[in-house]
Amino acid sequence: MRKNNNTTEENSKREFIFQKKNYIFMGIGLALITLGFVLMSGGGSDDPNVFNPEIYNFRRIRLAPTLVLLGLGIEVYAILLNPHKKKD
Repeated sequence: MRKNNNTTEENSKREFIFQKKNYIFMGIGLALITLGFVLMSGGGSDDPNVFNPEIYNFRRIRLAPTLVLLGLGIEVYAILLNPHKKKD
């Protein structure tokens, strides 16, 4: 007699590694990283002989890198999040 392997494949349900909750957090993290890089851009000068102190303002030195690091932290949390874990 020969075993039918198709029935075992039909019985085992295929699942994605991540669930909807993981993807939501990944989207939030990606949005924060993108916003951080957008806030870092600009502040340059068209003339290389003119110094523009605008590149050292609060937005580019403190706020934007903080948003990028926060976004990376949310990405790590989204990857490690287990939506199947039941609370006792």
